[in-house]
Amino acid sequence: QVQLVESGGGLVQAGGSLRLSCAASGRTFSSYTMGWFRQAPAKEREFVSAISSSGVNTYYADSVKGRFTISRDNAKNSVYLQMNSLKPEDTAVYYCAADSRAYLTPSHTRGVMAYWGQGTQVTVSS
Repeated sequence: QVQLVESGGGLVQAGGSLRLSCAASGRTFSSYTMGWFRQAPAKEREFVSAISSSGVNTYYADSVKGRFTISRDNAKNSVYLQMNSLKPEDTAVYYCAADSRAYLTPSHTRGVMAYWGQGTQVTVSS
């Protein structure tokens, strides 16, 4: 069982930056693919970014490519999402997710993840 706790959300003006963190429990974090997803009000959850267990491979949704950066620190059992040049349309609850498959697959981008955090709110004002 893996427990995920997100932090770092908040209110920021358009053009600003935020860094989300996700702390994971368990001794097998380094073998998990990690991902970030988001859900805006009245919208379906969507994929944001994912990173393989080693951190070598990353993948981004087109809507955030070039603005967001995912990273991980396996020694700290943590994954991060650096969000720059934020836009009002980035407003959503952001969820951290984990999966025991070490390598990125297309199913990860479709939300096929084993564990989910409770989410952290990100609000971008115009």
